Amino acid sequence: MTKQFDVLGIGNAIVDVLSKVEDQFLLTNEIPKGSMQIIDEKTAQHLYSTMGAGIEISGGSAANTAVGVAQLGGQAAFFGKIKTDQLGEVFRHDITASNVTFPTQDATTGPETARSFILVTPDGERTMNTFLGACVEFGPQDIDVDTVKASKVTYMEGFLWDPEQAKKAFVKAAQIAREANRDVSLSLSDSFCVDRHRESFLELVKRDIDILFANEDEIKSLYQVDTFDDALQAVRQDCKIAALTRSSAGSVIVSPNEIHIVEAETIDKVVDTTGAGDLFAAGFLAAYTKNKDLVSCARLGSMAAAEVISHIGARPQANLLEMAQVKGLL
Repeated sequence: MTKQFDVLGIGNAIVDVLSKVEDQFLLTNEIPKGSMQIIDEKTAQHLYSTMGAGIEISGGSAANTAVGVAQLGGQAAFFGKIKTDQLGEVFRHDITASNVTFPTQDATTGPETARSFILVTPDGERTMNTFLGACVEFGPQDIDVDTVKASKVTYMEGFLWDPEQAKKAFVKAAQIAREANRDVSLSLSDSFCVDRHRESFLELVKRDIDILFANEDEIKSLYQVDTFDDALQAVRQDCKIAALTRSSAGSVIVSPNEIHIVEAETIDKVVDTTGAGDLFAAGFLAAYTKNKDLVSCARLGSMAAAEVISHIGARPQANLLEMAQVKGLL
């Protein structure tokens, strides 16, 4: 009997290199603040040599979500490609130590394990510069059919839509999940990512997505509208549930027949917004797979997001399950 999972994350397996920089550093290097851009190996080497001291932490959007689900007591799995190298070993150790099942085979040839240079400005905003490396080798051959069928929700990060083979892999996984009567979920990840893939994202959302995660900029970009309300009204026609985050203004959860406005969790200081959306999705899905109502799902998502933005790094440092139990959310 295959192990049963609450959430299967599919995404780029990346080691994050975080560094605090001034806004001038972004201007000097012509990097759009708050964006996620794909960079080549030469640019990666340049940034690494000029960004100053950094902290290396296993990351990747869907991987962060899978770790969050596991830390909230759920059963989580992750598909993503690493290479048999030093950073690959770091990634595999970290994710398996977090009780996430990681069955994807390492690449033994080709590009090195991916890394993302996350530049954090004094206001806590993160700007990501990602060298995809081994991630571009991820393809349909890496989709384990039994794991998909055994997962209540298959969740993909929008960033995976950049490499063509990875896109094919997720379409395959979505088809398997739908045939098994499982839910399929997508995070739009980044408004620049939406700009690159708007047409295919819209097609995917309408055809395959049950639960969509997006922030205000991303959802407005997807539907090319000027107001959040227009985007909200559009998306509720296209998928079963849309969880729309609005930073300190909280979140709005919509379905064809419901709209719920949920306040954000308050914290003393925003240190680093890296992983906020990933952990919101983790909390939401951890509650959703335990059949909680939509407001409870959003409240758990807000709690998890608040924890991760209170420190450097996109993985939780506090005991999320204990926090959730104290608040009566799980």
